[in-house]
Amino acid sequence: MISKLQFENELDLIIANAVREDVGDGDHSSLACIPSSAQGKAKLLVKDTGVLAGVAFAKRVFTYVDPDLKMEILLEDGAKVNHEDIAFYVEGASQSILKAERLVLNAMQRMSAIATKTAKYVKLLEGTGTKILDTRKTTPGIRALEKWAVKIGGGENHRFALYDMIMLKDNHIDFAGGIPQAIQKTKDYLKTTKKDLKIIVEARDLNEVQTILDCGGVHRILLDNFNYQESKRAVALIGDQCQTESSGGIDESTIRLYAECGVDYISSGALTHSVSNLDLSLKAL
Repeated sequence: MISKLQFENELDLIIANAVREDVGDGDHSSLACIPSSAQGKAKLLVKDTGVLAGVAFAKRVFTYVDPDLKMEILLEDGAKVNHEDIAFYVEGASQSILKAERLVLNAMQRMSAIATKTAKYVKLLEGTGTKILDTRKTTPGIRALEKWAVKIGGGENHRFALYDMIMLKDNHIDFAGGIPQAIQKTKDYLKTTKKDLKIIVEARDLNEVQTILDCGGVHRILLDNFNYQESKRAVALIGDQCQTESSGGIDESTIRLYAECGVDYISSGALTHSVSNLDLSLKAL
């Protein structure tokens, strides 16, 4: 994953762009009927069940919009929530609260949905030693929020983007002329550029697993669309030579079975691309 500084920068960019997109030259609905001097208070009301995420992000948004806004946080990120729970209160200029409202809700609803789904997968993996990973199948522009939500839900982050890890998948291998060529070219590239990046290589069958092992120097082998029997055989073949990861259509009904094959990680795009927002509301008091 990227550094903390890079992550913080991503959050700043998300907030600045989202406010630009939503506010433009002004929140004219509020400007038209609410005096700039008006003070107000609102609560973040939970209208669903799940895992709360995005409270810390909401604080950043409120501070960006108006540093004088004050939050009273009752529930932190990662808390299990139910209908009628109150996550926090925010108090200050009414115009500022309304300006930040939609960004806060959009982010928190999405992040809470992802954290909820991740927590469910983590629960299904209990006792196996296998960890759940997200992917790059995220919403363009808000990847940092979605990967943050996965962490809040108890999952692990895969690479953040194309620049912080090397993953040689089927198309890379085919374009490079084969697994040995792709791996060797990658090693040469890393040596030339003096980049310290881990290498993951995708295998489509057991023969490819053996070929990858013969090349050496790989951090993890990705077992793509292997069935249970093939996965067990691959894990036994790999042993402690490198890490193992299963992927490809693994869902709630199969994740435990793949974990019991002994893989170190299971990656799931569904954590971020197949969720329904948690129902949250910001209500004036």
